[in-house]
Amino acid sequence: MNANAQFHGCNQGSVLSVRGSVIDAQFAQHLPELNSQLQAGEDGNIPVEVVTHINSQVVRGIALKPTTGLARGSVVYDTGHTLQVPVGKRLLGRMFNLFGETIDGNGKMTGGQWQSIHSNPVSLVRRSTTSEILKTGIKAIDVLAPLERGGKAGLLGGAGVGKTVLITEMIHNMVKQHQGVSLFCGIGERCREAEELYQEMRAAGVLENTVMLFGQMNEPPGARFRVGHAALTMAEYFRDTAQQDVLLLIDNIFRFIQAGAEVSGLMGHLPSRVGYQPSLATELAQLEERICNTATGSITSIQAVYIPADDFTDPAAVHTFSHLSASIVLSRKRASEGFYPAVDLLQSSSKMLMPSIVGKRHYRTAQQVRQILANYEELKDIIAMLGLEELSPQDRQIVYRARRLERYLTQPFFSTEQFTGMSGKLVKLEDALEGCDRILNDEFSDYPEKALYMIGSIDEVQKS
Repeated sequence: MNANAQFHGCNQGSVLSVRGSVIDAQFAQHLPELNSQLQAGEDGNIPVEVVTHINSQVVRGIALKPTTGLARGSVVYDTGHTLQVPVGKRLLGRMFNLFGETIDGNGKMTGGQWQSIHSNPVSLVRRSTTSEILKTGIKAIDVLAPLERGGKAGLLGGAGVGKTVLITEMIHNMVKQHQGVSLFCGIGERCREAEELYQEMRAAGVLENTVMLFGQMNEPPGARFRVGHAALTMAEYFRDTAQQDVLLLIDNIFRFIQAGAEVSGLMGHLPSRVGYQPSLATELAQLEERICNTATGSITSIQAVYIPADDFTDPAAVHTFSHLSASIVLSRKRASEGFYPAVDLLQSSSKMLMPSIVGKRHYRTAQQVRQILANYEELKDIIAMLGLEELSPQDRQIVYRARRLERYLTQPFFSTEQFTGMSGKLVKLEDALEGCDRILNDEFSDYPEKALYMIGSIDEVQKS
């Protein structure tokens, strides 16, 4: 079908200028609305999203595909609607790009229900106000930084500390434990990660309950900037229409901010602090506020947050923190010491860790674990200078407990079985708390520290 037949009756315009991904187009009849989708080029195969109105006849938009072949005078068609993606249970087990096109090689998806990627957050009166814990089966997270059902948790860390591995493990555990839907959104990540993740999910048998959506790092900034909105539209269908619980995993939310900075720069906006776009807070809030729970279903989001140069004062990190109910900080130091998952047990935190939500026993155990680990951190300098023998018996007791707790809070993952040769473990919260309590009560002081390393529940110590 040629473009003339496909867009017959559409409002037509012409390209005035092409500057990278920025396209100015003139419309003689009436101006397309903001956020509406234009199709440029002779075949109408280059989608453009309207970002601003220049004057009564000219709009400026961002191309969502490479602009190769586009020139001044090229025809532009106004589709009359915003960018849309498919929704529904037919999406399960499939992999998509921003435009709702399948990229898994298993045939196209046509017809059915499609929805605009732009929608308003759920109104306050429809939101659920109860606080519930979402159990992940990962000891370090469930004990010290429990996740909120319908909340937003951040996986914070620099490059190569295990964010993607932890996300893959959570998908595996969620599908096994909760009969919900997992939706993975890759924003500006490596192409090979998408392929590896797809194969891993298929091998683990969780693909049929998962939808995958990717805007890879080789794609134009406009596509990377909008893919998060497309993923949320798909997730909102499962929450509101199918009334299911959805686990939305975003890897990486920093790339969304980065794409927004690129779009802002292309549009000629004056940069703000550290070169970020002046609209950073607004753009992030428009995405994050759509993630919430209602009386009938929830969207729980776990977002990998790349911290530029491990600087937690970076504006991208600071603005992201304000939306999170839990922060899981991954530490390069722990990773180098062989503690996986490399969760920083002292810096990780959750707003859910309150007696009224998690219960008194969980709260008390978590606080005791933190206290022991904090005391051990203070003693490390003395140990480095004078040696363990110079400590008082009480301080030595703290060190022994802390070192056993550190090792107990490591865990073999299902997603890394082929690399480590260790079978993955999923640990119930009760078992994780029992293990911490028994270590705090010095039940395992006669066992070597390594007996507690990379095990599931505490009962496995006796077997080693």
